[in-house]
Amino acid sequence: MLLADQLKMGEARIAAMREAMGDDADIIVEIHSLLGTNSAIQFAKAIEKYRIFLYEEPIHPLNSDNMQKVSRSTTIPIATGERSYTRWGYRELLEKQSIAVAQPDLCLCGGITEGKKICDYANIYDTTVQVHVCGGPVSTVAALHMETAIPNFIIHEHHTNAMKASIRELCTHDYQPENGYYVAPEQPGLGQELNDEVVKEYLAYVIK
Repeated sequence: MLLADQLKMGEARIAAMREAMGDDADIIVEIHSLLGTNSAIQFAKAIEKYRIFLYEEPIHPLNSDNMQKVSRSTTIPIATGERSYTRWGYRELLEKQSIAVAQPDLCLCGGITEGKKICDYANIYDTTVQVHVCGGPVSTVAALHMETAIPNFIIHEHHTNAMKASIRELCTHDYQPENGYYVAPEQPGLGQELNDEVVKEYLAYVIK
């Protein structure tokens, strides 16, 4: 349970964001599974009036029953999935309709093939998809390809890591959004290659 001052502080921060951005911007509230079920419900009720686009990982995704409780207690769409592996990791979340947005991470869920199966599985339950991307240039292009191949894609995650120079120079192509939109790669394969010259700078040598 959240104490009154904790709840007030959290709501005040969301209110400040909404005031600063106006009504035309979407706000995603990311909890990283740090709340319990009752606390997540408390906070959701407190921030509903600020038109929250997604409530991401309000609680740990392994307990689909509790996630269902949170989902049914609020009008804010619930998103999770970056720590769920393979179709079977999503099964209870989808069949109990505990989430509105699935977030498979193609680097963790079993790759592109398994990720596509998860997206198709989610589509059966009218669940949209936002592929989880932590900003790596290879995972970014893999996600872009996936998102163009499914009917239930909603938004692409543009992680702050994708804007760091040390990340952007690792590969030969630096895909960045323009006016809020990406263009999917058209090169062979994923449309991405490692920058060999940059990679050399990160090589480690073990001297015995």
